[in-house]
Amino acid sequence: MNRIAIAALAGAAFLAPALASRAQTNYAAVQIKPTDLGRHTWMLEGNGGNITVVEGADAVIMVDTQFAPLHDKIKAAIAELAHKPIRYVVDTHLHGDHTGGNQAFWMDGATLVGQDLLKKSMAEGTTNALSGAKTPPAPAAALPTVTYAERTTLAVKGRRVELIHVPRAHTRGDTIVWIPDADVLATGDIVSVGGRYPNIDVGDGGGIEGMIAGVDACLKHIDAKTKVVPGHGPLMDREAVKTYRQVLVDARDAVKALKAQGMSEDQVVAAKPLAAIQTRVGATDQASVNFARLIYKSL
Repeated sequence: MNRIAIAALAGAAFLAPALASRAQTNYAAVQIKPTDLGRHTWMLEGNGGNITVVEGADAVIMVDTQFAPLHDKIKAAIAELAHKPIRYVVDTHLHGDHTGGNQAFWMDGATLVGQDLLKKSMAEGTTNALSGAKTPPAPAAALPTVTYAERTTLAVKGRRVELIHVPRAHTRGDTIVWIPDADVLATGDIVSVGGRYPNIDVGDGGGIEGMIAGVDACLKHIDAKTKVVPGHGPLMDREAVKTYRQVLVDARDAVKALKAQGMSEDQVVAAKPLAAIQTRVGATDQASVNFARLIYKSL
């Protein structure tokens, strides 16, 4: 079955969430902002997760796709920078703000790549650990057609990137992407900053201990000169990642200490264990409640 036929069969499943998302966000007003990372490598910011673009002599490797309605803008931005076709799209994790454009880029001819468990979660659908809300299975045309277990390498002419699985972190199927010749690391939502706590998808097997281990895996790849593309927020360096790690450790320790006393989840939340940390990250009261619950559930 060709790509057009598969996409047509998947259309109904794909269209409903796209329309709902479009009703909440004015995608026409979104601007795609590129940041030059050197060595024909860029970070793109728009609406949703950050995108990383790696240009080879013959083709492009793209990391994450943001939301489906932004496909045309993202594609145009990449074409202006790279002037090459997109051969590979790498999914760092399963959430729609990073994978929403998968089907459209696959229709353009890109090969979708992700970790084995990411594909499984997307194909089966997931459940939010806080709200119980169900995310339905993704259409077949949005699923990775190339998967890997622990590590793999993708290459276009003159460029290569390394894909590394980080288990049970933001989700169960996270990938960090190392671009050695540009000294760039794309972390997906294992690292996510900017007036917010990271999300931990406990319903998909994510956990606070895995998040910290995931940040440690990132730190092993980078030095003071490395450019770090987080899942959300501005470009980072090693010191910023270390500061972010400390937030995770302090949040874990604060919740863990109360849970060890025998407190229930509601009792821990009522004790406001993240009050001081909330000030450091600039998050809201509700975000602190949610993050405390996610940490508690994952410990």
